[in-house]
Amino acid sequence: MQTSRRISTVSLIVLGALLAACQSKAPAPSHSQSALDVMEKVAVAANRCWFKSGDTAFKAYAFAPELTSFSDRPRILLTRKGSADIRPLLVVQAEGRPARLSAFGPMLNEPIGGRVNSDVKRWAAGSTGC
Repeated sequence: MQTSRRISTVSLIVLGALLAACQSKAPAPSHSQSALDVMEKVAVAANRCWFKSGDTAFKAYAFAPELTSFSDRPRILLTRKGSADIRPLLVVQAEGRPARLSAFGPMLNEPIGGRVNSDVKRWAAGSTGC
């Protein structure tokens, strides 16, 4: 009888170990933001603060968000409003996880470039203020 009890106990332990090994682990929470997460914040704030507010510094520009991207680089573009030249004067894009943000274009060499950089960095960090 004791041999039978030992076999049952050992069987239960082995069965428990096998079941525990088959369980999938919960995915680790990701604290880093995707490029799309960051660019959505930046695009919403840029549109609200630079364009919808009527900011005179941005009246000469058109806003073009390109958040759906097959290159995994969501971005926003600023072009000259009403111009046939559609080359962007400013490109702000992010890529990767955690998101790496970059901004480039001739607009950054203008007096407004410093403000653009500070606004974008602030919005990417989560601030919603203008």
